[in-house]
Amino acid sequence: MPAHTGPAPLRPPGRDTPPPPGRDTPPPPGRDTPSPGPGPGHHEPDHEPDLRHHGDAEVRGADGGLTDLAVNVRTGTPPAWLKAEIAASLDGLAAYPDGRAARRAVAARHGLPVERVLLTSGAAEAFVLIARAVRARRPVVVHPQFTEPEAALRDAGHDVGRVLLDAHDGFRLDPAAVPEEADLVVVGNPTNPTSVLHPADTLASLARPGRTLVVDEAFMDAVPGEREALAGRTDLPGLVVLRSLTKTWGLAGLRIGYVLAAPDTVAALERAQPLWPVSSPALAAAEACCTPRALAEAAAAGEIAVDRAHLLARLGEFGQIRAAGPAAGPFVLIRLPGADAVRAALRTRGFAVRRGDTFPGLGPGWLRLAVRDRATTDRFAAALGEVLR
Repeated sequence: MPAHTGPAPLRPPGRDTPPPPGRDTPPPPGRDTPSPGPGPGHHEPDHEPDLRHHGDAEVRGADGGLTDLAVNVRTGTPPAWLKAEIAASLDGLAAYPDGRAARRAVAARHGLPVERVLLTSGAAEAFVLIARAVRARRPVVVHPQFTEPEAALRDAGHDVGRVLLDAHDGFRLDPAAVPEEADLVVVGNPTNPTSVLHPADTLASLARPGRTLVVDEAFMDAVPGEREALAGRTDLPGLVVLRSLTKTWGLAGLRIGYVLAAPDTVAALERAQPLWPVSSPALAAAEACCTPRALAEAAAAGEIAVDRAHLLARLGEFGQIRAAGPAAGPFVLIRLPGADAVRAALRTRGFAVRRGDTFPGLGPGWLRLAVRDRATTDRFAAALGEVLR
């Protein structure tokens, strides 16, 4: 059964206070002991996860020899045509960025008026803007999920509650687990790191007057047909949908994303932004990624499903591995004894995977694996077999 907890904030409320020290300190060393099996009443480990640890830390500083299964950015990207569009924008760097064309393109892509679109420096900026601009007395984050929303809320002085989903239930969300008094709810769909795709009706049932419902759809374009998406919905009160262009198109270094919300919410978030928050090259990328050609290419999400099925089949060869599922994103979450030791041993064999214990609700027995092509998966499976023997 999901549980709701309310951890103390990292510091007393205060919107203008600086971030706490130690944000860039390395995460605590991992533990090699196997974690207990999931089941009813399985809740968050007794340690406080490092919310600032992200997948890029697994490969940062590496000598270039690691095969990256830790970062959920599609390999072989950005495509040549997108690089050309970005390169062409460099001729205009002397002018201040003008986001009107990109904003219109995003609006048209989702069938919305431009007043319901806000371009951001990646989805991560959107979490910061929400934390600063949305007045909330009882914010709640549904975990396990991407940790930046909670980190941003804490940095803005909020006391953040958690709804912890349970592996025993397949990390599925029961709307009744969300406190009725929660006036800001954050949930991912499909969720990072569990790869669970929540039904759109389930998430829609969380919307109500007086509540801001933030749905992180950063990986929705990796779902064939974007089924269960709420982007484009205008009938749900307080709905805020976040999208990222960095995952499918390999633009993590460019930083481009956007918010879809009611015009008054968009205006409030825009007031919290600095001037010219999105660079001209990022704006060019946003416009290009909304063209019919780009949307047709993004429909190659079906290939991800095939590659994911192959990864799950290879993982199924190892009796000690349990995969969370059914998975819908370009990554899978697995549980196995001694996961930290396995992760370290895989690194010596040239593979970087994402540790799971930095996600609230998980522990040291979990790892997240990005979906790659079948040849890469076969090489990984061979290395994993050596480690687990």
